Amino acid sequence: MHSEHPPTMPAEYADIEFENNAQRMPLVLCLDTSSSMAGQPIQTLNNALMEWTRELHDDVSLSYSVEVAVVTFGGQGVVAWRGPQLLDPRAPVSPFVPAHMFRPPQLHAAGVTLMTEALELSMHIVAARKAELRASGLQYYRPQICLVTDGLPTDGTGHLTDSWHRLIPVLADEQSARRFRLYAIGVGGITDRGEQVLQAFAPKFNARLQGFPFRELLQMMSASANAEQKGAGDEVFEKIFSQFKTQRPAWES
Repeated sequence: MHSEHPPTMPAEYADIEFENNAQRMPLVLCLDTSSSMAGQPIQTLNNALMEWTRELHDDVSLSYSVEVAVVTFGGQGVVAWRGPQLLDPRAPVSPFVPAHMFRPPQLHAAGVTLMTEALELSMHIVAARKAELRASGLQYYRPQICLVTDGLPTDGTGHLTDSWHRLIPVLADEQSARRFRLYAIGVGGITDRGEQVLQAFAPKFNARLQGFPFRELLQMMSASANAEQKGAGDEVFEKIFSQFKTQRPAWES
């Protein structure tokens, strides 16, 4: 039983761009591009996206099943990207791009942290894409949404807000219904309070990391996508995530 929104954004690309009727796996990167990410953090993120894109293209098992969409929250408000292109919210086009065709946007840091609205948009585009796939008679794996932030949710004027509380019961229902798997990752100087928000959003899959280990984070998302394709049980995802959280690679040295 599905309670998702009807499809509103028909896919622009033809199914022939996939091998046969490969089962799809929608993946959303929901990325904080607010002003606190300016300088080295946003450059590190852009570099990591470029490297991850090359790896996706080379990964036979992922390149023809994973579909990537990017949602950002920062100086442009809350927006979806279709590859490198900013999407007009009125355009009847899905932001999801087959992994083997995906090119990342060039992100810039500015503005406020509309985290709540960005997560809501991420959930909406996942629901719409699943409805499209069902309407086309295509199957899909459980989608992944990865929220990455270094701050606290704000309103449009940059003031801290508690509006994120409205998401907690929604996310709990969506997770229990297995409609998607949410990862909530805090980076940089995220505070204790910021970590508490991420724990509320994703009780099993939240992390507070030193620095800006975007490269390792994206590799973890690929590992999780591979496990999803193999029908892994929850304990496998928890192990992948635990290994990601506890590793201490070069970024901390």
